[in-house]
Amino acid sequence: MKAVVMAGGFGTRIQPLTNSIPKPMLPIMNRPMMEHTIVSLRNLGIKEFIILLYFKPDVIKDYFQDGSKWGIDITYVIPDDDYGTAGAVKKAEEYIGNENFIIISGDLVTDFDFQKIFDYHKSKQSKLTITLTSVENPLEFGVVIANEEGKIEKFLEKPSWGEVFSDTINTGIYIIEPEILDYIPKNENFDFAKDLFPLLMRKGIDLMAGYAQGYWRDVGNPESYRDVYEDILSGKIKFELGGEAVKYLDGVLICEEDNTLDESVEVVGIVVIGKNVTVKRGTKLSNVVIGNNVTIGSSSKVANSVIWDDVEIGKNAKLDGCVICNYNKIGKNVTAKSGLILAEGCEVGELVTIEKDVTIWPNKVIEDAAIVSRSLILGSKYKNSIFEHGMVIGKSNIELSCEMATKLAESFGAQLPVGSTVLVSRHYDKSSRMLKRAFLGGLLSSGVDVVDYNAIPSAVMRCSLSFHENYTAGVHFNQKLDDPTSTVITFYNNEALRINNDVAKKIEKAFFKETFRRVDYTQIGQIFPLDHKREYHEYKKGMETVLQSHRFKCLDCRIAVDVMHGLASEVFPTILNDLGVEHIMFNAYEDEQRLANINNTAKRSYDDIGAVIRALKLDAGFVLFPHGQRIDIISDEGVLLTKQTSLYVVLSLLNMEAKASGKKMRVFLPTWAADIVYFDHLEIERGQYANFKASKMKTYDLVATGEGNFTFTEFATHRDSMYATLKILEMIVAHGVKLSEIIKSLPHFFYTTIQLPCTQALKGKMMRKFLEDSKGKESSTLDGVKIWFDTDDWVLMIPDQYNDSLNLTIQAKNNERGEHYVQLYTAKIEEWSRA
Repeated sequence: MKAVVMAGGFGTRIQPLTNSIPKPMLPIMNRPMMEHTIVSLRNLGIKEFIILLYFKPDVIKDYFQDGSKWGIDITYVIPDDDYGTAGAVKKAEEYIGNENFIIISGDLVTDFDFQKIFDYHKSKQSKLTITLTSVENPLEFGVVIANEEGKIEKFLEKPSWGEVFSDTINTGIYIIEPEILDYIPKNENFDFAKDLFPLLMRKGIDLMAGYAQGYWRDVGNPESYRDVYEDILSGKIKFELGGEAVKYLDGVLICEEDNTLDESVEVVGIVVIGKNVTVKRGTKLSNVVIGNNVTIGSSSKVANSVIWDDVEIGKNAKLDGCVICNYNKIGKNVTAKSGLILAEGCEVGELVTIEKDVTIWPNKVIEDAAIVSRSLILGSKYKNSIFEHGMVIGKSNIELSCEMATKLAESFGAQLPVGSTVLVSRHYDKSSRMLKRAFLGGLLSSGVDVVDYNAIPSAVMRCSLSFHENYTAGVHFNQKLDDPTSTVITFYNNEALRINNDVAKKIEKAFFKETFRRVDYTQIGQIFPLDHKREYHEYKKGMETVLQSHRFKCLDCRIAVDVMHGLASEVFPTILNDLGVEHIMFNAYEDEQRLANINNTAKRSYDDIGAVIRALKLDAGFVLFPHGQRIDIISDEGVLLTKQTSLYVVLSLLNMEAKASGKKMRVFLPTWAADIVYFDHLEIERGQYANFKASKMKTYDLVATGEGNFTFTEFATHRDSMYATLKILEMIVAHGVKLSEIIKSLPHFFYTTIQLPCTQALKGKMMRKFLEDSKGKESSTLDGVKIWFDTDDWVLMIPDQYNDSLNLTIQAKNNERGEHYVQLYTAKIEEWSRA
């Protein structure tokens, strides 16, 4: 028998615990929840596991890898879309083969006797057995009734109390014979309970009910997560605690190695401790589970709590009924009453009191002596900043609520003169639509007029903003590409560039102090809706004017373009047609589900475009990511270019352009961009891209980030993937070159960027250590710390401004030297962190 583990959920209901890890990886007794399930099945002889992923798949893959550590073989399957529960399993059909298999969720805790379930399935000669159990509250589950022979007669998914006909529910644990997969359609959204089970019953295939005795809990929200620990520590569930048990007068300590517990520490009930834990003098622990790399100060009292990894708690802390996530720092004399959930990366000052049932979302800073009586999400006065590079990013309808959006708009409007006009646009997803509508009300209340573009590419909105002098600012809403549960609100000035740090700070100050401007009713702003015709015409006309001034001719050039379900599909095909560019267009339609897993969508796009380019001998392929900035380039041989290769290809083309024009062209690149190739006709400046004005942008011919973003300032001073695509194509055509030829002419060298964990408190120390390490070597502190080993080999460290990490970029002449630097500086940073 094989096991199929469902591990692809977003974990929305259990936020903020799932801020950076998927729900199956939430720790239960210092091991990921899913690991306990896998070990239970392995102990019964199951050696082949198929894990279905979707949300944050790399976290799970990095932890379990190929499964050999547990004596099993793991195959990972990542569906390229949301196909429902049964549809996702269908995507794994080739790996399941002709054996029967168990399906189980990766985010549940149970002590069921799986062998009894297997034996029952076999004894009934069942094609599909559904494991049932009884629960006190069946409202969140599928209620099931079976007859005396075990044949299921009736289902009801998530009933109301008025509909409940039983307390026996579907646990989501199924034993299935492989022929059942024939009833699941390929590449369709198909659910077990809603679609497959009714279909099988209509076809006369008996579904058997396997009743299971024991503990079962779907860990769906923070309360159920806390309850699991209470149940384990009270003995309600049979659970292997592991570690070495040491008896105390009033309790038992179960701990791993490398721990330092003062002899005066008091242990009450069951206390479980991971690795490298320090508990200082006079501390009392009562029914507590502590992860790895945790320090608890002297004279503290911690009870009925769960503490994850890399946590520092000051002396005389009083914590009761808390869940403390990774990378938190809690100061001296902090009191947290029952129900606290402290998400990762927070700093709680000294003498802070946290009242009952408070949830504090990630990366909050709470000042000394604060009294926190309500949950802190985004925009709390305890948060040290709202903006990141002119953007506000938060969980949709949680961190970024309608109330938050309205307050942001009021704060923004207070910085603009009464009677100003602001352009507001959005992507087509539901979150952006909802938050934009809430935002409009805040602007109107501050006496600001709004031109409402509704759904339009941000590049078009920004062009319109820069073209018309009577517009004061712009705001765009879109779903975050790598996290569909979050929304990004981007603020632009009248030059269509993101607002600078000074403006952002003024908005934040108004937000925190609630110094809004509520105008007289006669001055309330108005909304002017537009139908996009004028904007699309002006955008297309401006683009054509610039290109035709170069005598852009695209005779016999043929390209593939994928607009990745973005709004570019509304205007870009027309522009290509009018310019005479023969093209094959992919994914030119709206699809929120595809955008929910952009990495899988992109991978399929690369494969499809590559195959079409090779088959039809096209000149190039371009993948335009939604929201109008990043492009990925595919060569005439159907090969996807890395970001660094893309940058060098564009620089090579611009170098040809400069040579043909007889003048040098100016380029701005970030400090971390590779510099191993010299271009005769380009003046390349490297530095920190921050708070540029349009006048400075126009001094360069190209501003690039090295991440697929190109600003050709002859058209606009902001990133625009549509114009960048045409400009790159124009240069290819004008100089009669193939992308594959340029790639072959580039030297081979080592270049990589890695991210290493580093708490906020250690970043300053890392900078100092890095500078000390640069003594005797050429170095720069223009942006981070950069150390040269020779002309071509260097390492650059830039602390991440918003996350607990260091960004390390390394360039070297060859792979051997590059890998050496990676290992050297990874080890040094680990050593400096411990010192």
